[in-house]
Amino acid sequence: MTPDKVEKEHRGIPKAIFLEDVDGYMVSTTPEKNAANVLKEFDEQLQKYKYMELNLLQRKKRLRAQIPDIEKTLEIVQHMLKKEEEFQTHFMLSDQVHALATVPPTDKVFLWLGANVMLEYSIDEAIILLTKNLNTATVNADQLDDDLGYLSNQITTMEVNMARVYNWDFKRRKALAEK
Repeated sequence: MTPDKVEKEHRGIPKAIFLEDVDGYMVSTTPEKNAANVLKEFDEQLQKYKYMELNLLQRKKRLRAQIPDIEKTLEIVQHMLKKEEEFQTHFMLSDQVHALATVPPTDKVFLWLGANVMLEYSIDEAIILLTKNLNTATVNADQLDDDLGYLSNQITTMEVNMARVYNWDFKRRKALAEK
């Protein structure tokens, strides 16, 4: 990745350029790009940012829901590691049906990996895997928070740019009407 590319993107999110000189920008654009076309382009970019924001918010929601599940599973596996005699517990068969079970001492656990896949792990391997998954989920959630903050800044920049171009066009038309 080139240094120029790093300055323009933040984890794949393009940087919105702030228009400091609207007159200069509008003059530098091609003649067929009037204010309406520039506003249309800016609106398209704004919609892309909002779409990215929606996707990131959905990913964040899924991750935030997964973290408590991973923590709970890790806690249960660590509890099983400490237990050397059998114990009784309730487990869910379906949403409204629970059953009482006696769990014998064991050195193996089965973990759902997703997509209808369950694997057997030793308790130590399960703890390592769940700890790694928890750390990864936490880091990813923090990165999503950072990305959402950056994206929010880009959305604000595009909205300000649109307002400035609109005001520039309004002043230009008003000046033309006065002549």
